[in-house]
Amino acid sequence: MRGLDLWDYVFIRTCIVALRSIAPLSIVYSLASLVVPLPVRVPRILQLWLALEAIFYLAFYLPLREYLQRPAKHPELLSRDDRRKLFWRCHNSIPDPSQYLRKWFRGASEEDIKRENVKDFFRWAFLNTGEVDVTHDEELEEYVGGMEKLLGRKFEPGRGDAECLRLTLDKVEMLHRSLTWYLCVFVVDTIASLSLFYHSFDFHRTSWMGFLGVFPFRPLTVFSTSKSPAKRLTYWHRPHISKTRLPVLFLHGIGVGLYPYVDFLAEINAREGQESSTGDGQVGIIAVEMMWVSSRLTAEAMSKDEMVDEVCRIIKTHGWDKFVLVSHSYGSVIATHLLHSARIKQSIGPVLFIDPVSFLLHLPDVAHNFICRKPSRANEYLLSYFGSRDIGISHTLSRRFFWADNALWKEDLQGHRVGVVLAGRDIVVDTKVVATYLMGSNDTVWDKTDWEHAVWKGGDGLEVLWFGELDHGEAFKHKKTRRRLVRMVRDFCRRDMY
Repeated sequence: MRGLDLWDYVFIRTCIVALRSIAPLSIVYSLASLVVPLPVRVPRILQLWLALEAIFYLAFYLPLREYLQRPAKHPELLSRDDRRKLFWRCHNSIPDPSQYLRKWFRGASEEDIKRENVKDFFRWAFLNTGEVDVTHDEELEEYVGGMEKLLGRKFEPGRGDAECLRLTLDKVEMLHRSLTWYLCVFVVDTIASLSLFYHSFDFHRTSWMGFLGVFPFRPLTVFSTSKSPAKRLTYWHRPHISKTRLPVLFLHGIGVGLYPYVDFLAEINAREGQESSTGDGQVGIIAVEMMWVSSRLTAEAMSKDEMVDEVCRIIKTHGWDKFVLVSHSYGSVIATHLLHSARIKQSIGPVLFIDPVSFLLHLPDVAHNFICRKPSRANEYLLSYFGSRDIGISHTLSRRFFWADNALWKEDLQGHRVGVVLAGRDIVVDTKVVATYLMGSNDTVWDKTDWEHAVWKGGDGLEVLWFGELDHGEAFKHKKTRRRLVRMVRDFCRRDMY
């Protein structure tokens, strides 16, 4: 997904234009055919499909778009002392104060970012509100003063033209998805399901009524005999048999569900020459499905506590006392919630983050790149249209994504062996800043003498694997890089290491 090839650009832009044209063309044709005889007749099946597309847009998408603009239900406000600690923790890990501020203000010039604008930003970031309350003036002045010291200048009084990015307060920016697109998602989901069945995974459904809770519909919900102990979470399970290794809990990222990860999950237990398993049985795997970030129409994302509760139920049902936690991209947010929970933290062994978004989440890169950036390259158009503007994904990020709850710090990793896999050309995360933070060093970490085969190992059990030429998510696409991920997972699964 590097986005440097002209043909990739042409293909992706063409697909986007075609998909966005379906709704208006369907509406125009359907309405025109009701009023006047058309000179060109199309097959009846196509007429029916165009009518369904028009109805889907007018009767379903438009009301849904308005419904999803409802205000976010913010988590309980932190105490004053905890907010102060959080502010200074963030304050002390801002590598470029000027860019930090400009990106949070959607690329505005410094002249347009005045004192009241900065207060608006901190009011959202630390108080979960956009309302002015004089009781918070002293606190906001402290934060503004800290920012001024970091910048080395004073803010102009008053309010400028700049508007800050306030994810949970701003409008939910989404784009229509046609029935044709959801048909494609259905096909991809079917391919992924058949592949997982082939690799000995068993699907655990929710109630049969759950069939109606996800669109496009999933026949597996009706035909599967295994029922999930959770109310809303479905998952794929491969039984744990090994006595010498730990099982794996996998949390996927934003996209189309588990489809991009099938080969990775299958290869964890594959026997390949000297990389063969130890012979004491397979490693168990639970791959959780999060439909709200999988290009589906479904209920809104669960809260942090609800998600932790459902994962705990699944883990308890399968009798896992210890497991390896593996996450990709958005999955690192759920991994963060699990690491912060006293209910399950003790059951978490080694942790592997692949393209994580939770580290240094107070920096604007993830939010800006995913929400605000105007795409110019193929990979950026791919991310913008098929990722951030999807109905479920956009609502999750705008109404169910609370940065303070989702932020992960190095201190949270104590007591765990941790691996972090980063891509040098990641278009979502500033991976050099994240790597520098994790290594606790300055820019000299990029001296190749500090690395062994692009792996940096710290004395605290932290390993950073660097793929300098890859983009976000590409490590799963290539057999060579995927093999390295599998090796890390297998190594983390060894019980004799803990």
